[in-house]
Amino acid sequence: MRRRIVLAFALALAILGLLVVPAVATAHPLGNFTTNQYVEVIASGDRLYVVAVLDLAEIPTFQAKAERDRLGRAPYASSLAATLRRGLELRVDGAPRRLTEIRHRLAFPPGVASLRTTRLEVVLDGGTSGSDATATVEISNSAFASRIGWKELVVRAERGAELASSTVPTASVSDRLRAYPKSLLKSPLNLTSASVRVEGGDTTGVEPRLSSEPISAPMRDAGAGTGGFASLIERDDLSIGFVLVALVLALFWGAAHALTPGHGKAIVAAYLMGTKGRPRDALALGGIVTVTHTIGVFALGIATLALSEFIVPEDLYPWMNLISAILVVSVGVVVVRQRVLAARGRDSGHHHHHHGSDDHHHHGHGHHGHSHADMTPEEHARAHLPAPGSGKRGLIAVGISGGLLPCPTALVVLLAAISLHRVAFGLVLIVAFSIGLASVISAIGLIAIGARSTFKRVSFEGRIVRALPAVS
Repeated sequence: MRRRIVLAFALALAILGLLVVPAVATAHPLGNFTTNQYVEVIASGDRLYVVAVLDLAEIPTFQAKAERDRLGRAPYASSLAATLRRGLELRVDGAPRRLTEIRHRLAFPPGVASLRTTRLEVVLDGGTSGSDATATVEISNSAFASRIGWKELVVRAERGAELASSTVPTASVSDRLRAYPKSLLKSPLNLTSASVRVEGGDTTGVEPRLSSEPISAPMRDAGAGTGGFASLIERDDLSIGFVLVALVLALFWGAAHALTPGHGKAIVAAYLMGTKGRPRDALALGGIVTVTHTIGVFALGIATLALSEFIVPEDLYPWMNLISAILVVSVGVVVVRQRVLAARGRDSGHHHHHHGSDDHHHHGHGHHGHSHADMTPEEHARAHLPAPGSGKRGLIAVGISGGLLPCPTALVVLLAAISLHRVAFGLVLIVAFSIGLASVISAIGLIAIGARSTFKRVSFEGRIVRALPAVS
């Protein structure tokens, strides 16, 4: 009865998590870590102009706060514009052109959880394109090359100039980083160079003008929600009632996040089912995931704050993925070894035969803590394998691999809590989020364990099932 209750609770929690998955959102359409760029070369009459746009998501903007405060808004804008300009290389018929800044515009549109994003627009003059012949114009962008994000490049002509050929589009698909297309969010553009043939016009070129409209953050996907978990930190009402509601919501957001791809759910299920894990092992996994994920968020937050000049947060994720993979492979090696030993025990059982004569020797085993007198060789081999679910190291490794990668939204909550001087509230929300995440991991484990007794008609003793932990 107790097992049925636990299984029912696990199923209910998993279904509840599935119901809230559609509301999962990140603040910036491409993620909170991204540094996004747009470069547009304009052949206007007899001149060349370049418009460069920089869109920094919440975390890069937060990291640059110390520099902004030190320099001041105007000098910081000039410094950022100069960085963009230095990363651009314009050539006409193979000869480099000097790009001269005409104007720039800087704004900090609000993002999620009261954190700001950054939008910088710069207009550059590239000199004449030549009106008497077709010229080859080449442009390359190496600014912020190591940062992840959208990189778009467009070339167009106006006022009598024409493009004879081009290797890039003539119109922006993102409206100059104002509205990222939903179909490309999973595989952002990465255009950093172009070569075009330009026929210059006879008229004088006209400088591009920057829009005078208020700058807002990039449009979010309509189905992405409104900030969800991260928006809890910016509420003005911090009454006991709201805090309790916020904790419950944080639990649900953590559960929803756990049901998105990642966090080793398949590995957890296969490991517990194949190693005959017990319910307490599934619950222990949840505890390990909670602690690991919470520590991971705090560690990444410290790196973001204290080591921003030396460490780019998104660069840490591949290393965390590598550590997680090593842990999983290590567990797999141990489980494979156990399966091989079990297989050898079964094989030896097939070759064991009894002699009809009673004239055989007996050896006393009184000094052993157990008797093998009535065991077959296969049972004898199994007796020397680890007891089901007793691999604490494997359990810990699987749990760490499931919680090692911090959710970027949780990091945003931590940074927002610091900026809003609500550190304690932020930490409690992150812990609740981690518990929600871990509860789904535990629920999946409990479902896998309970399935063995619930679906009695299905055999879980076959070779395929025993091999699941190793295969996963």
